[in-house]
Amino acid sequence: MTATYTTETAINFLFLSEPDMIAAGVKDIAQCVDVMEETLVLLAQGDYKMAGLNSNSHGAMITFPENPAFEGMPKDGPDRRFMAMPAYLGGRFKNTGVKWYGSNAENKTSGLPRSIHTFVLNDTVTGAPKAIMSANLLSAYRTGAVPGVGVKHLAVADATTLAVVGPGVMAKTITEACIAERPGITTIKIKGRSERGITAFATWALEKFPEIEVVAVGSEEEVVKDADVVIAATTTDAAGSSAFPYFKKEWLKPGALLLLPAAGRFDDAYLLDDARLVVDYLGLYEAWAEEYGPKAYQLLGIPGTHWYDLALKGELDQSKISQIGDICSGKLPGRTNDEEIILYSVGGMPVEDVAWATQVYENALEKGIGTTLNLWESPELA
Repeated sequence: MTATYTTETAINFLFLSEPDMIAAGVKDIAQCVDVMEETLVLLAQGDYKMAGLNSNSHGAMITFPENPAFEGMPKDGPDRRFMAMPAYLGGRFKNTGVKWYGSNAENKTSGLPRSIHTFVLNDTVTGAPKAIMSANLLSAYRTGAVPGVGVKHLAVADATTLAVVGPGVMAKTITEACIAERPGITTIKIKGRSERGITAFATWALEKFPEIEVVAVGSEEEVVKDADVVIAATTTDAAGSSAFPYFKKEWLKPGALLLLPAAGRFDDAYLLDDARLVVDYLGLYEAWAEEYGPKAYQLLGIPGTHWYDLALKGELDQSKISQIGDICSGKLPGRTNDEEIILYSVGGMPVEDVAWATQVYENALEKGIGTTLNLWESPELA
């Protein structure tokens, strides 16, 4: 359904279902890595806005009490929340948008994803909607592509072995990004919490990359041994950092790149001594420190929150933490030699959703994909 209006007050927007999003290239991981690289450079330059007084907030979240006092109010449970993630991104994008999702781990019992995402892309000048999109794949692929930017700039060129710790949904798109950027990968090693999760990931990997060997192992030490790239994608644990996957420096292969978008733990002595530390954007960690205080690392698990906390306490020189956008732009060096071990912390930000949504929207317009809907021809109240 397509409608054309000649009045200046008419507002039309594009509706993109999940099949529309796929047709418009939302799963094109190579293009997504390039778009995320642009985004991370713009972040480092400051050409963006996110929520909060500091413009760096991840978003606004609704959670529920353990024992609601009102009938009908949801009870707290695993991943039970609603979240809005608004942002503006400049550069060639110059769009504003918001990802909105509800999450409930119990969804999986009825065949639904844990979180159900939609995205609204808006004209930055008028505020009018440009598009409303199915956003589960949008979110998943930008999540995979940001670590992919790290692989593009920081992984050894001849990488052959990929290690996956936490073989869930997030690890799949990161794996796609890793192989897109390092097609010489021949082996994927997996360490998971459950046999079911390991089997599901291995089955997916063998179908997606039939030429690659897939091996399951039993410990963090085994999985990182000889790995050129390591994905740490395990969710946080209620027990806190003592239960996070642990990576000892002596286990890591010289030249390894560790992608850290979820829980992970390292010895402080290593972090403070010779570890090469890279984050997606320092402003995000500053915002988390303001919002969560010293509990940020225990609650979120993302290693960069701990690095930032060490810097706040004066134990770590903050200049030792590099931003990937500064590396992408050439402001800071990337890998300095093939022996250097690099830790890359990734938190995820709504500007990334705006960037990938803009690109997919433009792809859809070019290909004539989606349904045009009319908000109004002339507003009743103006």
